[in-house]
Amino acid sequence: MTRAPGTRVRCRMSKWGDRPHWEYEATILGADDHGEWLGFPAGTQYSRPGHEFIGQRNHVGLVPAVVEGQRPWHLATFWAAAGDLGVPGSDVQIYVDATTPAEWEGDLLRAVDLDLDVVRRFDGSVFIDDEDEFLEHQVSFGYPADVIAAARASADEVRAAVEAGAAPYDGSHLLWLERLAELAT
Repeated sequence: MTRAPGTRVRCRMSKWGDRPHWEYEATILGADDHGEWLGFPAGTQYSRPGHEFIGQRNHVGLVPAVVEGQRPWHLATFWAAAGDLGVPGSDVQIYVDATTPAEWEGDLLRAVDLDLDVVRRFDGSVFIDDEDEFLEHQVSFGYPADVIAAARASADEVRAAVEAGAAPYDGSHLLWLERLAELAT
């Protein structure tokens, strides 16, 4: 199902075992060969049990397109520009969550966050974050072996693509950041 640009959608991330995690709203910006692009203007509210925050910078998200009959095991986020370096995370340009393949249920996007995150800072450094959380949750949440393997493979594949500047980590997001800025004016 193709969603029209401007459509408001809800994103509901959980942790394994249907444990509540982040919830937030987005605006459909459009789609390209990489997948569906979502807009998150500055001021977007994010909430999870016990924590809330307001996004300070425009950013866009990518729900990857289906490849060979399956959606990839990740969701990507791209920020417009470095923010106030006193704000945690303000030096992050790209943040890719290892997740179960995202699923649309009408205008609700659902995925299970599998801890591993590929991060590229504005200085160009790239790393995989939350390895410790991933190891801990394999035991405490009981991740099945195939989920562990898929999350690990996705994080490693995405890291290599981000480091190489391969699409969509090659600046493909800039057009979508422009569209988001146009919507916000």
